[in-house]
Amino acid sequence: MSHDLILAGGGLANGLIAWRLQQQRPDLKVLCIEERQSLGGNHTWSFHDGDLSETQHRWLEPLVVKRWPSYQVQFPYLSRALNSGYASITGERFAEVLTPALGDGLRLGCRITEISPTHVTLENGERLQARAVIDGRGARPSNHLVLGQQAFVGQLLRLERPHGLTAPIIMDARVPQGDGYRFVYVLPFSADTLLIEDTHYVDQHRATTEQLREHIAAYAQQHGWQVAECLREEQGVLPITLAGDFDAFWDEAAGQPQSGLRAGLFHCTTGYSLPHAVRLAEWLVNYRLQDAATLARDLREHARGEWRNQGFYRLLNRMLFLAGRPQDRWQVMQRFYGLPAGLIERFYAASNPWYDRARILIGKPPVPVDQAMRAALRHSPRHFETRS
Repeated sequence: MSHDLILAGGGLANGLIAWRLQQQRPDLKVLCIEERQSLGGNHTWSFHDGDLSETQHRWLEPLVVKRWPSYQVQFPYLSRALNSGYASITGERFAEVLTPALGDGLRLGCRITEISPTHVTLENGERLQARAVIDGRGARPSNHLVLGQQAFVGQLLRLERPHGLTAPIIMDARVPQGDGYRFVYVLPFSADTLLIEDTHYVDQHRATTEQLREHIAAYAQQHGWQVAECLREEQGVLPITLAGDFDAFWDEAAGQPQSGLRAGLFHCTTGYSLPHAVRLAEWLVNYRLQDAATLARDLREHARGEWRNQGFYRLLNRMLFLAGRPQDRWQVMQRFYGLPAGLIERFYAASNPWYDRARILIGKPPVPVDQAMRAALRHSPRHFETRS
């Protein structure tokens, strides 16, 4: 075999796997293949301090471009600062650190035209063999997952004058809501640069990119921020899982090992994927690689554990998307962010114990109770077969 492990795709999950294996498992010959000319793509990945262990924070630190000791949320009837650390990684920093570190274990500008559990074929006809191939080339459509969407456009803006923000605003819902839950997300990377994202939790994304750009411009103008230039723009649609058939979803892979969004490894409600990618990289560092079939089976069981852990969050998603009017979803989020700070931190880490879950559900809900109960029972894709 020419390689022990080939990683198809150089996004967050596979990039972290390659980097961590290069550091901790030099006995393995690993190759990461990315079709673009740089790793990571045009992305910003953020996470909360409580999402990772101290050890994970340490090895991830070279990738972090900015840390803040707190963050803010703003709603029509609630404004709150939470003293919980928050950090961000950019695709640019990701590539700057990983590209030289991976060296010959990285091939850029190579499009994969065929993939199997033990080989890939490149566009130029080159065929590469490995004991196992992990496909991490982004989310794939599946009839076995029921998804809402978190659609966004973000712009990194340099301003004419300092903006005055000292902490991120991870949700500002004091904006017109439209056909779903809309909020603006703001990261102050320096005294005069901001990443502003216009984000929509919707059943189906209908707004155009230009409309979201106009929202960003209006938000900046509303705050008196005069834009000198747009340094970068990113956009995407993240999956928000309402229900699914885990085994049917993985059966579609037909024995192909998978990672990242392609494996369904992300927080069902927030769409954050970095903590899952970190855990998967560490899992593979400690894994005894035998063959592709065994790896596919064991990766599936790793993903099954993550899936089971998030059943409660899929329940909350169904209540958010299926109960009440879409334009009233902000009320659900406003109520949630009025809960204790520790509960909110554990929510982002997907580690809420039973008493947190009870606290989230108990009390007068901001959605009709009968609709919430019906939504709670729709846990399988078959319950959505007639959903338009």
